[in-house]
Amino acid sequence: MSRVGNAPITIPDGLSVEVSAGTVKVSGSQGELSKEMPEGIEVQVQESVVTVSRNDDSRQQRSLHGLARALVNNMVEGVSNGFMKELNIVGVGYRAQAKGNNALELALGFSPVSYTHLTLPTKRIV
Repeated sequence: MSRVGNAPITIPDGLSVEVSAGTVKVSGSQGELSKEMPEGIEVQVQESVVTVSRNDDSRQQRSLHGLARALVNNMVEGVSNGFMKELNIVGVGYRAQAKGNNALELALGFSPVSYTHLTLPTKRIV
């Protein structure tokens, strides 16, 4: 029994999930994603919950069950929140500072490193 595959996926407000002919299409505020599901994997949308099930208990179907659920969950997460990378800087003498809207200056050693052309989040960098 797949614990990952059996977990339901809740759909946040503002997202739409459509299933047609083995293809799952998720659209939201951050864009639109679609993925064709493997044979034997069924995706069902009921109200605001998506469930993924498999037709049989063969080894391949069991492995694809968890994979398909993870892919659909990642699509829902991607179109609702987008991609985010968090950076934790721990230690004495290290610092990060936002320079404008698209640059980040890191002091991690003897010389500072500047990254430009970044899309920085609107959150405060601590």
